[in-house]
This record gives sequence, C-alpha cells and structure tokens, in this order.
Amino acid sequence: MAPEIKTGLSSASGIVPGPYHNESMVCEFAQRTNFQGSIWLGGQPLGYSTPVLMAQFILIFIVSRLLYIFLKPLKQSPMSAQIITGIIMGPSVLAQDKRYAEIILPPDGRLVLGTVADVGFMLHLFLLGVQTDTSMLKQAGKKAALIGSTGFAMAYILGGLAWFAISHIVVIDDKILTSLPFIVTLNSISSFPVITSLLADLNILNSEIGRLATFTSMVCDLWSYFGSLILFKIGVALHTTEWGLMWSSAWIVAYVIVIVFVLRPLVFWMAKQMPEGKPMKESHFMSIMVIVLGCGFFSEVLGQHSGLGSFMLGMIIPDGPPLGESLVYKLEAMSTGLLLPVKFVLTGLNTNLLSIEGTSAMVVEITIISGYLGKFLGTLLTALYSSVRFQDALSLSLIMCCKGIVDIALYCAWKDEGVVGRQEFALLIITMLIVTGMVRPLVRYLYDPSKRYMVRTRSNILRSHDQNTDLRILVCVHNEDNVPPIINLLEASNPTKQSPISVFVLNLLELKGRAAAILVPNYRRGKLVTTAGNSKHIANAFTYYAQHNQSRVTLQHFTAVAPFASMHDDVCMLALDKGVTIVIVPFHKHWTIDGTVGAIFPSIRTVNRNVINKAPCSVGVLVDRTSISGSWSVLTGQSLFRVALLFLGGADDREAFAYARRMADHPYVMLTVVWVRPWAHSKLSKELSDTFVDDELMNEFKDNAMSKERIVFKEEIVEDAEGTTRVIHSMESAHDLFIVGRYHDLESPLTSGLTEWSESPELGVIGDMLATWDFRFSVLVVQQQPATNLLRFLKILLLLKGVIQVIFDQ
Repeated sequence: MAPEIKTGLSSASGIVPGPYHNESMVCEFAQRTNFQGSIWLGGQPLGYSTPVLMAQFILIFIVSRLLYIFLKPLKQSPMSAQIITGIIMGPSVLAQDKRYAEIILPPDGRLVLGTVADVGFMLHLFLLGVQTDTSMLKQAGKKAALIGSTGFAMAYILGGLAWFAISHIVVIDDKILTSLPFIVTLNSISSFPVITSLLADLNILNSEIGRLATFTSMVCDLWSYFGSLILFKIGVALHTTEWGLMWSSAWIVAYVIVIVFVLRPLVFWMAKQMPEGKPMKESHFMSIMVIVLGCGFFSEVLGQHSGLGSFMLGMIIPDGPPLGESLVYKLEAMSTGLLLPVKFVLTGLNTNLLSIEGTSAMVVEITIISGYLGKFLGTLLTALYSSVRFQDALSLSLIMCCKGIVDIALYCAWKDEGVVGRQEFALLIITMLIVTGMVRPLVRYLYDPSKRYMVRTRSNILRSHDQNTDLRILVCVHNEDNVPPIINLLEASNPTKQSPISVFVLNLLELKGRAAAILVPNYRRGKLVTTAGNSKHIANAFTYYAQHNQSRVTLQHFTAVAPFASMHDDVCMLALDKGVTIVIVPFHKHWTIDGTVGAIFPSIRTVNRNVINKAPCSVGVLVDRTSISGSWSVLTGQSLFRVALLFLGGADDREAFAYARRMADHPYVMLTVVWVRPWAHSKLSKELSDTFVDDELMNEFKDNAMSKERIVFKEEIVEDAEGTTRVIHSMESAHDLFIVGRYHDLESPLTSGLTEWSESPELGVIGDMLATWDFRFSVLVVQQQPATNLLRFLKILLLLKGVIQVIFDQ
C-alpha cells in the first residue's frame, strides 16, 4: 500500500488530491480490488475495495432499516432514517474510533461508495424527470403562481434581511459571511419532486391541498432553479477567481437545445415503436440507458453534476405508460431502493456535528431559520389572501417548508465546491431533519381531505325518489372488463324522459411513471382527451350508450390518475361536486368462466373500503358474474332481466329497495322482493325499532305490487340465520342480479353467526355470503350513508308516532 498522502498538495509532485477537504487520501495498487487470498492464511479482505464496498452496503442497510422501524411510528420518512444512519456511522459518533474508521470508512473506500451513490442519484434524477409532466405548469393557475412566487420571494427577503443585519452587527469569519447569501438561496427552494414525494407519502397527493401544493412547488421550482444556477456560478467564480466558468452557461443552453431538438424526437420515435400493453423491448431499454449515461457524461464535461443532464433527458420522455411507466418499473427498485439510500447515508457521513461551535453557528442558524420563516409566512399569507381556509393554508405552508433529495444534492454540491463550509452544511442538514420531521406528523394531524365531503348532507336514492329528482350515478371503472356489467346496470336503472339519469364515468388509473396525480375530464371543448389507451376505449363505450339514450341519459367522462391509497379522494370529491346520488364501484375479485376466482386485486379492495367509509352519498359494490351465468343483457330485450331484492330491514336495505323499485318500472326487468322476517318478536319492540319503518314500507309496496305482472312479492318467516340461508339458496337459480343492503344487525336472529366465515366484511354479512363461489348470479351490495341531522329528526318523529299508537291501542 502506498504511503498516506495529504490533500491539497501539488499534483506535479506525484501527489493526488482527494475529493474531501481536510482528509487523507490513500493510493492503492490497481490490483487490490478483489480479495483472492484466505482469511485462514492471515489475509485481510477488508483491505480490498470490493469487500469494503459490500461491507458498507450491508452495514448501511441493517442500521438504516432498524432505525426506520423505530422512527416509522413517529411518521418519519426512510430518508430521515438514512441520514441519521450516516451521522451515527460518521465522525460524529462511531468514526470517533480510529480503528472502525480505518476498516469500514477508509478514504479510498468512501470514494468508491460515493461514486456508486452518485450513479444511483443520477438514475434517480432521471426517473424524477420522467415522472415530471412539464405541461402541468400551464395548469398552475393564478393562485398557485401567486403563492409559489410569494413564498419564494419572502424566503429570500427575510433571509436576506437576516444576512444584512448580521453582517453589520456581528463580527464573524469572512468565509461564513460569504456563504450566507447562498444559504438564503437554498432555503428559498421548494422542489417539485420533493413536495410530490412528500404528498404521496402522506396519501394526500390527489387531495385539494395536494394539487395546490404540486402546482405551487412547480412555480417555486422555476424561480429557484434559475436563481440557484446563477448564484452557483457566481459563488464558484468568487471562490476560484475563474470567471471563465460563467461562459459555461452558454454551453449549458446549447446542451439543452440538443436534448430538446435532437434527443426528444429520437425518444418519441422509440415510444411509438412500443406496442401498447406489451413490455418494453430490451434493445429500447438499453438504448435509453446509453443515452442517459451519455447525458450524464456531457454534463460532467460542462462542469455540471451528471444528474442535471439525466434529469433534463427524463423531462423530455413522455410520462406515464407505455414508456415512462416501463422505465420507472425497471429502474426504480435499483436506483431508489438500492443506490439512493447510500446517497443519504453519505450525506450523514459528511455531517460532522462536532464542527458546530460558538457564535458563528448561531449566526448561520438564524439565517437558516429566517429563510424557513419567510417561506412559511409568504405561503400562509398569500394562501389566506387567495381564499384558502386557514387550516388548509397552514398545512400548505408547512408542506412547502419541507426539504428532500434535491435540496440535499445542492447542499452536497456546494459543500464540495467550498461555497458552504462544514459547519454550515451540518446546520443545514440538522435543521432540515428537524423541520421536515416535525411537519410530517403535523400535516397528518391538521389536514384530512375526507372532512370536506363528510360534513355535508349525504344524498341517497330513497330521498331522490321521494323528491322526484333525477338519479345521479358515479360509476368507477378500473379496466375494460368493468364496462359491460356497469352499462347493463345503468340500463336496468330505467332511464326515461320523465326520470332521466346523469352518469359520471370515472376511469381510475394507478399512478405509474408520473410524479403528480391528475383528475381531468376526458372531453374538452367537444374533443376526446385521454391519458391512457384504455381510457379512450372506455369513453367510447359509454358515449355509444349515451347516444342511443338521448334525452334519457346525460354523460360526463373523467380520468383520475392517483395512488391506490388515496384514490378514494378523487371518487368522493367528484361525487360531492356533482351532487351524486350513488357511487358504483366494481368488486375486487374477478371470476373465470367455470365459476372460480380468477384474479384478486387487493389495491382495488382498499379503494372500495375507503369509498364505502367516506363517500358523501350511497355506495353500491357490483359483483359481476355475467361471464359465468350466461344471463341476457337488459340491453338486448330478448328476455326479462331477473332482479331479486332480499329485504331484512334497516337503512341499507331500504336504500337497496329504493333502487330495485326504480328498476321494476323497466319494461324488460322482472323484480322479486323477498321480505325475510323473524318468527317471534313482541309488538312493542317492533313498533319502537327500525322494523316500524320497514313494515310501513313493505306493506305499502305489497299493496301496489298486487296489480303489476312483473313484480313478485314474497314474505318468508324464519327462526334463525340458517333459515335465512335456506331462503337465499332457494332463489339461487332464478335470478340474474341480486340486490341487498350492506349492514344488518348482527344480534338479529336472521344473521346471528354468519360472520364466522366472512371473507369480505366490506360487503356485509349477507353480501359476503352472496359473493362466494356457491352462487352464479351478479350481486349489488348497497349502503346508505349515515343519516343527516334532519333525517335523524324525522326518524325520531316516526318512532314517537309508533309509541303514541301503542299507548292508544292499549
């Protein structure tokens, strides 16, 4: 091994400077990369670069994962755990032991680790660019533009005032004083990739505040990018006195022109060669990887970080499927999951808490806090001025103060260039960890998007029927297989000129290959605008149905692209905005032609559960079995579409009854209503419970059904849940669609004990039974959302009426 050599000496004397200030650099022989000896013969594998790299990876992931287990209950991110891991492994804690530092973190080993981390960071920036839709900047609107610009300016102003005051009051080192303007610049940044990643982690990416924060960060990013680029050039020139670096900006502009006008057409041509619905060819993927590495290389040649070129290249690649989604799928696990954590850990390794000392640290921290305060106040005041609610404006202001991977990359780059020193770097990292760590749980506590649609009056079919209002249905579609059964259900809903239905089709797509969630209408100015190939086919199918039912069906198409965890927000917000009566969602299981379960989608199940719990209106879960039942579609009119309603009582069954009663007026629908009642119950308990309302409803319907040929009314008296099960099985082969309410009293003898074998509790005890493989008909499980205060009052009046009637009878 070569002797130890200090950095900063002349390379003419044969000495090689290292990349780390005030560190020793050990030069090794080129062949000392792989250990080929044996530890039994006294060999030392950690004296070779490859074993050291593997040991570092192992230690990094063990420590960071263990630390994250403890931090996760505190709502902290993996990034925070990884940076703290680096601090623990670094000179602040473990690297105080010289033996540990020599074995695990030798200077040459750190250099290799840093190189690997930079490659991972370059690929991660490329993916961030791929997921960025630059056209979204046009959708930002005046509110986001004003909030983003003011937040950026206020951070600059307050930070600048702090720097100006400090420079005239406190006597500090000239290097620290020179670095303060750059710290002000760093604190004004609110990066779009960082903000959208945070929003996704908090499951509010597609919420009202999530979308506003997305657009605001894009505006702020636009301002901060140009500001930081200019100041970076000036800062390097001031520290190196090489003003020729300013000319590299012209080369960067030329570089961007080449990417946009040469590489962009090439990438778009490759995207067109990819067949829809099929995986990316290996040759296409490798070609893009070569272009990515080439862009990174030329960025380094121009004096920029390799990530700049890869990020710009990513921005010209179409986001979403097929190209963007495929690239994210292939690269994300390696770059984001394996290599990027090393970048965060290295950031922690470079954070030396022991370098923080004295008055200078206080001065730097005041400047940093002033920038955060400016960002917070600028965002908060402008949001309030823009008529954003105080609690939402507070949440938005906290979100915009968060930092992440882009900010860390700038911290590291400016530290390596000497623009900021070790102490300033450590304070920037520690403040970022504290602020971001506090903001995450605070935003979770302050902002709940479901409050917007859970406090309003909740609409339902029963009320719309009583008030003779039109039926407004929101249907959710995940794929093309959901379309035929939903259209069949819409037709069975009996749209007429006197009682039309308004249909809102929401095509739900998982957020893949994109950084920002979207909710857009499929038609704009009469033209079909879709975000994915299947959206067009789905829109065309529903449009064809609406055109053949003019004046009876009105139709609007929407597409939502969001993570499954927060997809229900789009469903509920659209239902609220459009005054929807009922939301129809497809069941998460698909059946094969032989009646067995062919596919299960747990993510769709999560969406359904959230919609059931939070929707501002009634909800129907459609279990489709038309592929195995061989039933006629109600659209064909070749035979009657047989619908059955099982009525056990309760608010959900009354809502299901209201829907079935509407279907009964369709000329090709035959309705069978089966009223299942317990064998024994006292008259008093009957009058003082929900059964009073149920009896009034059923008796009235029974009297009207006597004169209608296509309505069959049956009353079944059973003793227990076994009797209820027998009634259901007796109807098994005679119907195409079975409608039932979701919730039933589990203490009722009609359902007692049926929950022991429940597989899908979101369908309720009866719905879960009907959704098993024993039955071959389709099922619609209906839930009426909890009553409003007015409905509760009316219900109390009905109960009082029952009490009075019982007293007079006695």
